[in-house]
Amino acid sequence: MKPSYLLLFFFSTFIFLSSCRAPKDLEFREYNSVSLDKMSFSSSTLKMNLVYYNPNNFGLELKRTELDIYVDSTYLGHSSQELQVAIPRRDVFTIPLMVELDMKNLLKNGLTTLLNKEVMVRAVGNVKIGKAGVYKNIKVDYSSKQQFSLF
Repeated sequence: MKPSYLLLFFFSTFIFLSSCRAPKDLEFREYNSVSLDKMSFSSSTLKMNLVYYNPNNFGLELKRTELDIYVDSTYLGHSSQELQVAIPRRDVFTIPLMVELDMKNLLKNGLTTLLNKEVMVRAVGNVKIGKAGVYKNIKVDYSSKQQFSLF
């Protein structure tokens, strides 16, 4: 290799490697459109939209969620969904979420939790996320304090 090609090769390799940073975490913004479906004493379904912001310079696609949801360490329910949600680069996006509620546990342990003005919401599980047909399972353990009021 000639010295000018060698210099160009090292320079382009340096630029390529410096541009490959670890992706930033998605930022939770809010939840909205909360509703209950099929409400009964044995099982109910909670529907809501989760709004996130993608601070990365690239878009992604969310394909699957497997999450256990806890409110103040009380098991609320499980969400298992096949999705096709486009995650635009540097923009806000919405994830529709359906949670199968554990009504027995919720009625037994959740009443005092629901009377609090602020609750700790925790989601634990896996999401399948990727780009251009290449997907990867990512472990999720997300916690956040949320204002909550029934009245």
